[in-house]
Amino acid sequence: MTIKDWPDRVRPRERLSEVGPEALSDAELVAILLGTGSSNETALELAQRILSDSYEQYGASLGFLQESTLDELRRIPGVGLAKATRLRACAELGKRLLQSPKENGRQYVIRCGKDAFEYVRRHLTDLDREHFCILHLNSRNQVTGREDVSIGTLDATIVHPREIFKNSIKKSAAKVVLVHNHPSGDPTPSDDDLKITKRMVDAGMVLGIPVFDHVIVGRTTFVSLQDIYPGLFTCGS
Repeated sequence: MTIKDWPDRVRPRERLSEVGPEALSDAELVAILLGTGSSNETALELAQRILSDSYEQYGASLGFLQESTLDELRRIPGVGLAKATRLRACAELGKRLLQSPKENGRQYVIRCGKDAFEYVRRHLTDLDREHFCILHLNSRNQVTGREDVSIGTLDATIVHPREIFKNSIKKSAAKVVLVHNHPSGDPTPSDDDLKITKRMVDAGMVLGIPVFDHVIVGRTTFVSLQDIYPGLFTCGS
């Protein structure tokens, strides 16, 4: 039996039209992207298998959309070029939406560490490696861009002031927010986190681009170094 043989009320496309995308499961949404299944699986069964394998590999059911390359997706049984490109296109659109500096028609404003956390949380949570990124702010603390600077190992990331501030200078940023995740899920800052922060703050002072905060993202929580170590920073709110 194919999905076409199912009653309308349980087909993913028809369900989305009737009850909205929020009511659909991850597997149903992926099945809609896939469009069709394989010779021995419906699109929904293929989606369920992909999500199951993704959870085993990445620890997150949708991890494959963020982490897999086009070639890796094409190697999944039942996923050819057409399906793989649709999945990668969806992942890229989601990434660009998250990177958009506008919220409700206005530029997103960073007033505190929580604002920075809310801005990046969907991008940085549930990753298996440290990702270090930077938020460029204007003089009104509005986000003018977000940039991924480095992707580290399971335990550490390597960042250098020139990589942090290179595009900040080009973009005429007034200040920056440093953000990185802890794959362990625990956002408690390490000694290296404090050393990196001090190094970046010192470099920012020389360049005239203050570091507003350094936010460490865990699985569901965050730590703002501005909140707990305000003496590390030189710029105010």
